[in-house]
Amino acid sequence: MSCIDLKKRWAVWSRLACLGVVAGCASSTSEPPAVVGAASRATSSSSTTASTSTSKAVTTGTLPAPSTMRNWTDVRAQAARRLVAANPSGTYTGTVPDILLAIPVLEVELNGDGSVRRIDVLRQPRQAVDTVKLATDAVQRAAPFGDVSRLPKPWRFTETFLFNDDRKFKPRTLDQ
Repeated sequence: MSCIDLKKRWAVWSRLACLGVVAGCASSTSEPPAVVGAASRATSSSSTTASTSTSKAVTTGTLPAPSTMRNWTDVRAQAARRLVAANPSGTYTGTVPDILLAIPVLEVELNGDGSVRRIDVLRQPRQAVDTVKLATDAVQRAAPFGDVSRLPKPWRFTETFLFNDDRKFKPRTLDQ
């Protein structure tokens, strides 16, 4: 095993350990920022993958056309806003409750045109496992996320979904 492989594995496991600590915290203010664009795929048995079509996703009439983004911070911010806009009945915008129902973390891999290529589950909650499906469906409804072909590869970002007891989520990107 090469040194690079060990570094990648160490990075993945350290991120997962941090997310585990975050899940045990009662307040979201102590949560570390999510890793953007550089996350590696976890090879654990709790990780699941949802493959999607590589064709361009069709936007609904309620979503504005994605704007041009200059960096991955812009991509994450636009994606979070699109998640809320595409899922108005499944989201909340107020303060995050002290105790959350579930905190799934998804890594979204994009095609150059911003359509969803693949969704990997980086953190699956032990309870309320159905929230992973809710989050995955929300990402599909919010796609496409805009042209990322001029941004550095890999064309991926992570999003943490903060679910309350009503099974409504808030993207953590909007809570920062």
